[in-house]
Amino acid sequence: MIEILNPADLTRAKAVGALVGHILQTLKSRSAVGTNLLDIDRWAQAMIAEAGALSCYVDYAPSFGRGPFGHYICTAVNDAVLHGLPYDYTLADGDLLTLDLAVSKDGVVADSAISFLVGDTRPPESVAMISATERALSAGIAAARPGARIGDISHAIGSVLGEAGYPINTDFGGHGIGSTMHQDPHIPNTGQPGRGYRLRPGLLLALEPWVMADTAELVTDADGWTLRSATGCRTAHSEHTIAITSSGAEILTLPRPAHS
Repeated sequence: MIEILNPADLTRAKAVGALVGHILQTLKSRSAVGTNLLDIDRWAQAMIAEAGALSCYVDYAPSFGRGPFGHYICTAVNDAVLHGLPYDYTLADGDLLTLDLAVSKDGVVADSAISFLVGDTRPPESVAMISATERALSAGIAAARPGARIGDISHAIGSVLGEAGYPINTDFGGHGIGSTMHQDPHIPNTGQPGRGYRLRPGLLLALEPWVMADTAELVTDADGWTLRSATGCRTAHSEHTIAITSSGAEILTLPRPAHS
């Protein structure tokens, strides 16, 4: 299913996008050496409830997961990259943490992810990898304009990641979003320009470049959810929800104060 939002829907999407961006930045500011992943999950739960919103993850039970997710945010550390199930782990100096959050409010969903380093240690390879996903996300957003195609976005993202030297996995990528979290079209993180669904105003997309340092192969953790690099290498993931407008793409999940 591909949804096209009307102006009223888009107004609600901007509000929930601002909320997601605000929660993620608040959680980032609280995530320090000694913070437990389960604390981050509880903080997310409280902020979502305070805003009168709903987590898209608690009851989420797709075919690739093991039953309902049961938590409010994805927390992926170091070699974990996607669908990180929060567990009793205390963050250490130099850990690479990814927070991925999808929230629904007033019938519209927004989805975003950020990767960052915890503490004072800044491994250059990790800094470079996070930067590559952020630059790829910016390139994908710049390619998302009315009349362009999904392949144009994929090509823009893949060009940045490929030039940075990272293998690219296409099993998981960006996606349409609207009244539900995951919709068509699928947006691989590499592809051919000029191919795929043609973009039009009112379309919401979640673009999410992610990479693993030296492999494109994923393995599933024993928890049945967390996807890790097959080699144990570090990973990074950046994501924004955008709206296609008549003049281009508008980023909805920028870190700014949430609207009520």
